[in-house]
Amino acid sequence: MILISPLPGLTTTKPGSATFPYPGVFADVVNENGESVPLGGGGYIVITKPWPAMLRSLWNDHERYLSTYWSKFPKHNYYFPADGCKRDEEGYYWLLGRVDDVMNVSGHRISTTEVESAFVDHPKVAEAAVVSKKDDITGEAVAAFVTLKGGGIGSPAEADELRKHVASKIGSFAKPKYITFTPDLPKTRSGKIMRRLLRDVMENRPLGDTTTLADANVVKNISDLARSAPQED
Repeated sequence: MILISPLPGLTTTKPGSATFPYPGVFADVVNENGESVPLGGGGYIVITKPWPAMLRSLWNDHERYLSTYWSKFPKHNYYFPADGCKRDEEGYYWLLGRVDDVMNVSGHRISTTEVESAFVDHPKVAEAAVVSKKDDITGEAVAAFVTLKGGGIGSPAEADELRKHVASKIGSFAKPKYITFTPDLPKTRSGKIMRRLLRDVMENRPLGDTTTLADANVVKNISDLARSAPQED
């Protein structure tokens, strides 16, 4: 069943936000220790109480069911669907994608969602999407696509400011080598960011299927911006 979605006629929507949990669904955004994150912050989305139509097991593999959905926060007994999420100051939920999407940068395993959460923690950032790019020195490098609040176009100085912010939140090894400022991100009609297209952009590969995008022109614009974006030395 749908767990977090606007109710027609009742919920004031925000573009890109899943808005709020359905009545009877108890969700939260928590940190690595399972502690609730204050409004305005990001972390892991969890379901804190049972709900109708809840998955109860996997056929002939109950242990896999437990390890997949219940092992992340055993102390709190939270159901964890492996998605990152942020909540804005009004409590709206913004899904960031799966946290099992990881990069290997100089031997450090970094979750793309972890870096995205660090970006959106900055007061100037409205939205961010992070992917990896092959790198001859580090194996993979962090590449970020950032939308600023108020529609700002961004500058090299702001890119450096954001790199320092990410480093302060995670560590210097997580500093993005590439930052592309973009007024919009490629999203499906339901508001989900299509990160595979961003990976195609960074690797200069032909774009995959774009028929589910709300606006296919967004990817072309991002491709042009990424080619001219400065990178960290």
